Amino acid sequence: MRILIVDDNPTNIIIIREILKKEDYRDTAAVSSAHEMFERLGVETPGQFTETGVSDIDLILLDMMMPEMDGIEACRLLQQYENLKDIPIIMVTAVGDSKKLAEALDAGAVDYVTKPINKVELMARIRLALRLKQEKDWHKERDQRIQEELKLAAMIQNAVLSSPIQDPLFEIDALYKPSFELAGDLYSWYPLGEGRYGVILLDMMGHGISSSLFCMFIASVLKDTVSTYVEPEKVIQELNRRFNLLYIDSQLVQYYFTAIYLVVDTRYKKIDYVNAGHPPALFYQQDNPVVKLNAVCPPVGLFDKIEATTQTIYYEGDGHLVLYTDGLTEAVEGTQDEQLDYLEQKLRGSHVFNKEETERVLFDGDLPQEREDDKCLVWISLKGGEGKE
Repeated sequence: MRILIVDDNPTNIIIIREILKKEDYRDTAAVSSAHEMFERLGVETPGQFTETGVSDIDLILLDMMMPEMDGIEACRLLQQYENLKDIPIIMVTAVGDSKKLAEALDAGAVDYVTKPINKVELMARIRLALRLKQEKDWHKERDQRIQEELKLAAMIQNAVLSSPIQDPLFEIDALYKPSFELAGDLYSWYPLGEGRYGVILLDMMGHGISSSLFCMFIASVLKDTVSTYVEPEKVIQELNRRFNLLYIDSQLVQYYFTAIYLVVDTRYKKIDYVNAGHPPALFYQQDNPVVKLNAVCPPVGLFDKIEATTQTIYYEGDGHLVLYTDGLTEAVEGTQDEQLDYLEQKLRGSHVFNKEETERVLFDGDLPQEREDDKCLVWISLKGGEGKE
């Protein structure tokens, strides 16, 4: 533990050093002004808040009354530096003015001692400040480890997302912007053979670690579920069954997720789907009115069993189908109908996915209002070709 003594009186420095030495605190440094203190801490010009290196000082004993810059001003400036503001400061003062002492504490000092210095009082306050510093350092190190683990978890979570597909009659891609490093949205798609593709987009309740863990669980069972059951209503029912097997013991929180799962059959030009409480997907085809794939059953996980019925729409020629989570619509001011109308208009036009333009308009601040929510969009381009009769 290194203690920095800041005092313009050499005698005071000698006294404090001797007290510390007798208590076995021998790692000390001393300067005679606030400016020298900043230099010792790696700050070239106090008040210009540029990044500085990591300091080796664990505690500062700072004289309140000094020429040029007093201790209170120096303390206040020190709090502006992110890597220095956690160094505990004990103000050393001959002033008994309670307003001045309160001002020093408001400026960032953690404690104070008065002159003439009482050895017992000084050491008690130093030990307390150092204990608090150790505890704060421990929390900072723990938080840093957690952040590193979260970044790793986010990389793993991102790795399970499906890659784009470009086939002659079917193309699919996505945009994804989590509100946090870990998110509660998940999309996946799987070729099912014979020109069919299974596509799912889900939105887990909540955000952060708990939602992302549930998403990872669903991701772990998705491929097996889709390849085994294929049909939308059976896939949704099986996901509901597996999710309920988690037996989440909480009386206060009901965990669930909304989802839309569909099977695109490019041979027969049809889309079978089930929407489990999810915002309606939007299907655009030539000059036809937009078709909304509306909700037809409750979200997954709300009930032990879920009644779901597969819906079917047919298409001819080129078109595009857009799935999205409510983070996109809720970023728009207005009623739900106004939010959906806004999104409908922005997604019209070419059936080919212009990823950069869509990202700029819907993900990068062109929306009238921003909200802290995950934003996800899946774009499916359908090409006419010759269907199988």
